[in-house]
Order: sequence, then structure tokens, then C-alpha cells
Amino acid sequence: MGTEALTRLAEEHVDHRFKGLPPDAYGLTVAELAAQRRNLFREADGFTTPVLALSAERLEHNLALMETYTTRHGLAFAPHGKTSMAPQLFHRQLEHGAWGITLAVPHQVRVARAFGIRRVFLANELVDAPALRWIAAELAADPDFRLVAYVDSVRGVELMDAALRGAARPVDVVIELGAGDGARTGVRTEAEAERVAAAVAAVPTLRLVGVAGYEGEVPKADPERVRSYLRRLVALAAGLDRAGRFGEADEIVVSAGGSAWFDAVADVFAGIPGLSRPVLKLLRSGAYVSHDDGHYRRLTPFGRVPEEGALEPAFRLWAQVVSRPTAEQAFANAGKRDAAYDLDLPAAQVVRRDGEERPAAGITVTGLSDQHTWLRTDPGADVEVGDWIGFGLSHPCTSFDKWQLIPVAEADGTVVDYIRTFF
Repeated sequence: MGTEALTRLAEEHVDHRFKGLPPDAYGLTVAELAAQRRNLFREADGFTTPVLALSAERLEHNLALMETYTTRHGLAFAPHGKTSMAPQLFHRQLEHGAWGITLAVPHQVRVARAFGIRRVFLANELVDAPALRWIAAELAADPDFRLVAYVDSVRGVELMDAALRGAARPVDVVIELGAGDGARTGVRTEAEAERVAAAVAAVPTLRLVGVAGYEGEVPKADPERVRSYLRRLVALAAGLDRAGRFGEADEIVVSAGGSAWFDAVADVFAGIPGLSRPVLKLLRSGAYVSHDDGHYRRLTPFGRVPEEGALEPAFRLWAQVVSRPTAEQAFANAGKRDAAYDLDLPAAQVVRRDGEERPAAGITVTGLSDQHTWLRTDPGADVEVGDWIGFGLSHPCTSFDKWQLIPVAEADGTVVDYIRTFF
């Protein structure tokens, strides 16, 4: 199912739905356009601005680096698919050793299943009855499909059980431990976790297989606070195991890991004690696939452990200067519809003119309108109407979701592939 669906993506026709692509490519299939190996920067090849591109080399580097990292630290890997919602990237992540794909809401699971993903870690509570019935049908139809979902309340267990009555297979669940007062979802106390575990044990539609959490929600996070929370998560797994709460599970899942603290996850999970059955130490970091030039570049654990390697920002947004009304101001034709801006504004990195590329010296992004980038230009800044400016972006999750078909370009601008997203 997955291979055929990916093939159909390559057979999709290029048309008005897809921003930045050459107008004369209208009607070609994606595969036909990719085979032409057009160049992003060659005017005759027709790419229009704004256009978001992924670096082919950096994308592959990031995929390989996290495969090496998780293998070295004995971690299973289920990268969070909400980052890209790109089945082509899901499959590349699986080819690079991922156990499965993490997702957050039922729609995302439906996308993954349409493209043949067989292991899904649903890092969220799920009490939507129609979605649960659909998942039960998927489990019944495909014995190789495995889904693990969060649960954090007795009421949630009751709602899940009511929706799943008569299901052919129980749904695997893990108890989510909240990261502290004021954090997001998850039980707040071990006693509450025990009540939820007892509720799961009392129904035939669910099977408790482990515990999970998200250390990125630890209030005032620092290395010690994060590690303290992760040790608490491990202790919860051990306590539930001693109480016999994983009676039907073949393995015990212990899962954590965003993109800012996976070094702490690796350290603490290395010390998980022997339990009654094998432990699946499941890391879920997702932003690594493209990395970024802002939020995650500042927070990446590789900054703390440089001997492990370094991720590389793979996105660049290209926009064209369309107005230079004063010596201190210019405007490019990308805006909020094109660039992530929820964490940081884009950063001007390079300027291209007449086939030459140079640093964007003296050019600062000061704001975004819907379709304009506001640029402050220092005295002597060399920028003219018609220049292309390459911007670095912050926050991959809100960069991918603004683009349905993203060119993958080699360092010289040759486009070798196109990534389809489903948001």
C-alpha cells in the first residue's frame, strides 16, 4: 500500500495548487518535472518567488545523523511526523532505521496509513469515538498495524472503552505523565497514574503497554529539572511493572523526547533498570529532519554534545525584492503565508543577483505582512529591486505546513525531487 501511494504522488499533476513552481510546468507530472532537473536559480527554468526549498544534501545528512545517534544510544526512534506531514519523508526516516512514526491527531494517522505506515505512536489522548472506531477497523484489517496512544484519565479510559466495544483487537495505550504543574496534558501524580492503570486493566478494549511524557513541557526547563522529570517517568514505569500492570504486554514502552532535550532522554533512559520484560526506549524527536536557523539551532542538544555531530538547517525561503522605497527600507514578496513566524522572524542570509550569491550584509527582517517581508537596510547595504534573497527560517513545524509541494535542491540549485505535504 505504501509503495503504490508514493508512486501515485509522483504521478500527480503540477498545477495552480503549488506555489513557486514554473508556470510552464503546468500539466506535467511531478515525476516528469523532477526528471527535467530544472535549476532553482536559472531564469529560463521558471521557478517563481516566493519559493521554499529543501537542501538535498542537508536533508540526507540530518536523516543519517539521527540514525547514528539513536543506534549509538540504544534508542528506538519514532520521529514526530507532525513536523513535515510528508509521507515521502516518513519513508526515508523508516529507511534510516526508525521504528515507526509519531503523530498527534487522527487525521495525521489517516495520512500515515494511506501511505503504508505500520507503526504509529499517537502522542496525544484520543477520545473521539468515530476516530477510535476507524482505528479499530484498521487494526482488525491489518494484523501488522500497531498503534500506541496516550491516556491520562479514568474518564478517557471510559470513553475509549465505549467507542471500542466489540473491537477485534485491543488498542495499546501508555499512561502520560505530565511534566509538572502548569504543563500540558498528562497525569500529575503517581496515584492518579495508578487509578488510570486500574481502569485500563478493567476493560477488554485497551492494553497498557507503558508510560510516556514530553520533557519539553517541564516548567523553567534546565538540565537538572528535565532529568528529574525523566527519572520520575522511568520510576513510574518500574512501579507499574512491580504492580503487575503490564500483564498482557510483550514489551514495556518508555517514551519521551522532543528536539531540545534528547541528550537528557538518552542519558536517563540508559539507566532504566531491568523490568519484567524487554523495554522499548522510544525517542520521538521530529524537528531534526529539516532542523532550522532559529529556535532549534539555539536549543539543539548537539550544541551541548558537539562530539556527537551537528544537524544542519535544510530550509531556505527565496523571495524577491519588489520595492525599495527609501534608502533604509526594502520589501520582498514573501510573508506570513509563506514563512514561519510563530517563534522567530525569518533571517536574511544571502542575496542573489545576476547569478552571483553573496551574504545579505546590512539587511534585517523587521516584520511580516501577509505577502510582504519588511526589510531594514543599513547604509551601504547592496540590495536592489529584482534581487533574490534567501531567508533562514525558525520552527520547521510551521514552515512545512505553508507549502504543499516543496522542491528539493542540490547545492547548485538543481531540483532533484519534490516533497508533498498533507496538512
